Amino acid sequence: MILVAGSANLDFVVRATHIPGPGETVLGREFKTYPGGKGANQAVASARAGGAPTHMLLALGSDAFAAPLEKSLADAGVVLHTVRPLDQPTGTAFICVSDDAENAITVAPGANACLEPQHLPPLTGFTHLLLQLETPLPSVTAYAQAARAQGVTVVLNAAPAQALPAELLALVDVLVVNEGELATVSGHSGSIAQCLERLQHVPTVVVTLGHHGCCTRHQGQFFLQQAFDITPVDTTGAGDTFCGSLVAALSQGADMAKALQTASAAAALACTRAGAQSSIPEATEVAKLVREQSTPNVAALAALRQFCGLA
Repeated sequence: MILVAGSANLDFVVRATHIPGPGETVLGREFKTYPGGKGANQAVASARAGGAPTHMLLALGSDAFAAPLEKSLADAGVVLHTVRPLDQPTGTAFICVSDDAENAITVAPGANACLEPQHLPPLTGFTHLLLQLETPLPSVTAYAQAARAQGVTVVLNAAPAQALPAELLALVDVLVVNEGELATVSGHSGSIAQCLERLQHVPTVVVTLGHHGCCTRHQGQFFLQQAFDITPVDTTGAGDTFCGSLVAALSQGADMAKALQTASAAAALACTRAGAQSSIPEATEVAKLVREQSTPNVAALAALRQFCGLA
């Protein structure tokens, strides 16, 4: 059983030819709202992966923005532990998605900033705790401490990127980062392999690398997973889909290679649809893509190894 403790935001998404630069105004096109937030996205991904009962600790305002978030999570089968701070709105995110499927996101945390250590529900029965950094760092650390004390595996997606205290990193069993987050957390701007060397005290570090695939150091071994061949539409939520799917697979006893393959396939499918939670695939879709593209691409894996500085 998995507990996700983290953020829930209502996403306001506009599509445009490109993401505006500083001082630039861009005329957008389609506008929609979607349920989002890193924590909520990861909870939905975990639940849709199947076989992993998923709960979520979250904070919402007493406003109209909370309803679509609660519905999306409930529809996915996520059990909610909801905190409702007084005089705080539901979190929101403002997202511009460009025609090349890249995005720029600004988050207004609102109620998410009110999650406190005492809000953590009892951890009896949980095997994994999945955390992110869109909620207060002291609370994230307190949740990790409580989980470690009770033998619950702590998984941290260190996003949005920020330097992390040694106290928190010492509590993490599985760290999931993208390339930029890896540099920030490790305090090093060298190759993937060099950055991972600086994080030897974390048992497992997973680095997502977009269209390159992902690289993982686990129990002293390196695992490489090539990217799946898809045509991206919107990359919003792909990293969160990866995290939720990875933890779901690990909680069901999958080995690291299989968990990475499943999570990568789920994240790839999420890139083929608009929105965050609305783009997260069901387990049957993920299994189908894995079957269709299960043959290793030797050239792609060799290029990934070189990209990571492992050649």
